[in-house]
Amino acid sequence: MAVPDPRRNPELRISDADRHQVAEILREAAGEGRLDLDELDERLEAAYAAKTYADLVPLTLDLPDQRPASTAAASPPASPPGAGGAERHLAILSGVERKGVWTVPGEMTIFCLMGGADLDLREARWSQRECTIVVNAIMGGADIKVAPDVHVIMEGVGIMGGYSGPGGGAEVRADSPVLRVKGFALMGGVSVSRRPARGPRLPKTGG
Repeated sequence: MAVPDPRRNPELRISDADRHQVAEILREAAGEGRLDLDELDERLEAAYAAKTYADLVPLTLDLPDQRPASTAAASPPASPPGAGGAERHLAILSGVERKGVWTVPGEMTIFCLMGGADLDLREARWSQRECTIVVNAIMGGADIKVAPDVHVIMEGVGIMGGYSGPGGGAEVRADSPVLRVKGFALMGGVSVSRRPARGPRLPKTGG
């Protein structure tokens, strides 16, 4: 089924995925210094309260090098290169847990609203050498555990909350898997810690 063009139908009701897409655009704009924290806080609140595309459009129109919110919301995000694919999870007054042997997708997006995520990557298989986990937390958070040889890049924004880790104890090699942790934490937190590996991991290099 064709996706309706919200520019012709601004009163079309939006989905949670549309709100998350605009929130990611706002977060990236704040990371580039285009929005200060007060503006980001205000626009994120408006994004998650939005009901129609008409509500989303004004939130990104003054941001250069971005598609209008209506276009961004109408198009699903592309999967990252390689065979990693993408996953989306919601933890609203609940939790998301991954541990043991599982496959880390190329991109995993988790929205935590008064909920949490517990991700243990120490025994996980990597679908590609570089994977991204996006955690957007409002009065919630996430705890991510990685093995010492994982190269972690933290790119999150904290608003009365924060992103922390992974601290010392790194044993990163040239061929180590790379984990990017992105998103925002509003009155919540996202932490990454290095722990001893629980078993042999066999990361794939991807296509």
